[in-house]
Amino acid sequence: MISIRSVGIILAICGLAGAATAQVRQEQPVSALKGHNSNAPVDVTADRIEVQDRADRAVFAGNVHVRQQNLTLDAARLTVAYTNVKGVQIQRLDASGGVVVKSPSETARGAFGVYDLERKLITLVGGVVLQREQSRITGARLVIDLTSGRAVVDGGAPGLDGSGGRVTGHFIVPQRGAKS
Repeated sequence: MISIRSVGIILAICGLAGAATAQVRQEQPVSALKGHNSNAPVDVTADRIEVQDRADRAVFAGNVHVRQQNLTLDAARLTVAYTNVKGVQIQRLDASGGVVVKSPSETARGAFGVYDLERKLITLVGGVVLQREQSRITGARLVIDLTSGRAVVDGGAPGLDGSGGRVTGHFIVPQRGAKS
């Protein structure tokens, strides 16, 4: 297992139940954005690693698994861009090949993923699905701003994936008892 320790890898997913009542929120898991320790160690495993020191990057390939506390990222390939100014400092992660990001309460999927540590943004593109329990949002691109906690899903070009270029959502509504 190869470990990368850095100050700032946050792989988080924004919660879907923003309109839910406070009682429902207490019963559901909290979004990984809340209280995640970005100073925690990051562990990476893969079938292969190639360090391209002159280019300041490392390429992990084959069954890539990244873990930081209870957040994970899985992909076929991961390129880690870093600087060597004051020790190794990760600037950006580029993931491809069935990217899956999981927190205790959400899962996001896409064809490609980029985590820009400088701007504190996670972006997934290509057949994006953001899911929390049975609720889900689909689109072409998901951008999570880790500073504000805001997540935006874009629909993409019409006809590209059969969605008509639109974002779709399916939300489970809390069941309420009938009043007599």
